[in-house]
Amino acid sequence: MTSKADQKRQMKSAARLYAVQALFQMESAGQTVEKVMVEFEDHRFGATYDGDEMAEGDVKLFRRIMESAVNWQAKIDQMTDRALVAKWPLGRIDPTLRALFRAAGAELIDSDTPPKVVINEYVDVVKAFFPEGKEPKLVNGVLDHMAREAKPEAF
Repeated sequence: MTSKADQKRQMKSAARLYAVQALFQMESAGQTVEKVMVEFEDHRFGATYDGDEMAEGDVKLFRRIMESAVNWQAKIDQMTDRALVAKWPLGRIDPTLRALFRAAGAELIDSDTPPKVVINEYVDVVKAFFPEGKEPKLVNGVLDHMAREAKPEAF
């Protein structure tokens, strides 16, 4: 049986995964943040597709990440660019990674979540999208750099 604390942690992890997916969808489909949030809350959180049940997400965390990612996008993108090597500007990286950096950057800039928790959570998220690749190491390094810039007092 799952404890309340485990259930809460799972809902937060699901909210982060959904935020990455929603930010990706916003960029690829040119949709507004409000439209994407409503779609995810109505059709993804806890929904069942082909017998697979989607996780229930923490709606408050999801909305906060989405709104912060949009409000702080320029700052987050600049932080990401500085964290990436010169040959790989943000525009050249995979759109899924771009969405992930925006979601994680939103939490690093605009939440009380400890940077190490944010980094670990988003490294886990990237493993869901790229289970075999080098992306988790890239994400870990970029987010560590971004966290040190966003919250130097935490290090």
